[in-house]
Amino acid sequence: MNTFLLDLLNGISFGFILFLLATGLSIIMGLMGILNMAHGALYMLGAFIGWTLVAQCGLDFWLAALGAALITAVLGFGIERGLFRRLYRQYTEQVLLAFGLSFVLVNLGEWIWGPIPRAPFTAPAFSGSVHLGSIAYPTVRFVIALIGGFLAVGLWWLLEKTRLGALVRAGMDDKEMLAGLGVDFDRLSTAVFMLGVGLAGFSGVIGAQALGASTGLAQSIQLLAMVVIVIGGVGSVQGALVGAMLIGAIDTIGRSRFPQFALFTTYLAMVVILLVRPAGLLGREK
Repeated sequence: MNTFLLDLLNGISFGFILFLLATGLSIIMGLMGILNMAHGALYMLGAFIGWTLVAQCGLDFWLAALGAALITAVLGFGIERGLFRRLYRQYTEQVLLAFGLSFVLVNLGEWIWGPIPRAPFTAPAFSGSVHLGSIAYPTVRFVIALIGGFLAVGLWWLLEKTRLGALVRAGMDDKEMLAGLGVDFDRLSTAVFMLGVGLAGFSGVIGAQALGASTGLAQSIQLLAMVVIVIGGVGSVQGALVGAMLIGAIDTIGRSRFPQFALFTTYLAMVVILLVRPAGLLGREK
């Protein structure tokens, strides 16, 4: 029973890491139609930046997380304006470009930080453990869940209760009509892209608390984020949250109980859900 509880708690905290990564990618896909396969590489950069600022420079955790988010957001500005904007509606070229960009960022990470993975680090404020009966559970895992939950509420409010969110949702349904009403869709797209990749950098710092930092994470966590989006539905914050919790639990429990079938159970869940709900659990039917 204790082992199952630990797996479940680990699954929840891992799910929130996936949510922070996947929700930004989901919004970018929903509004701009860009399948950014370099999103996992931006997560990797955020993880290394956070590790450097906290573990090596002794910077406050929150400043490090904000710094990683800002650095990746600025990088996202250059990527969107300099690369993806030139390939609007050219989906095959977008995917190929994103794959190439992912390899460039991974090699950049190896050049700066080397190929050796960095162990998970814990900010001093999050050290220690919480006792749940006979179980001593790391405090940092609870903090990850709290941060993820807080941001889930914040993103829901941003997209559902603000003018910016209304424009984003309208753009997901009809970009041409939105542009016809006088909205600067180019500026909106850039802002959303920067928000999405900023969340990727931020999630990298959060994730590094539990997963560490390594170049190998770029592809593995990218695939899981894509599964989350497919299950939850493109463009839905609520869908990303539900999908992330589901995949976080399935992946963690699967690796603990059936390590040889861990990937099989994750993708089997995706296939079953798509057979029932082709647009995802909370996705919009076209």
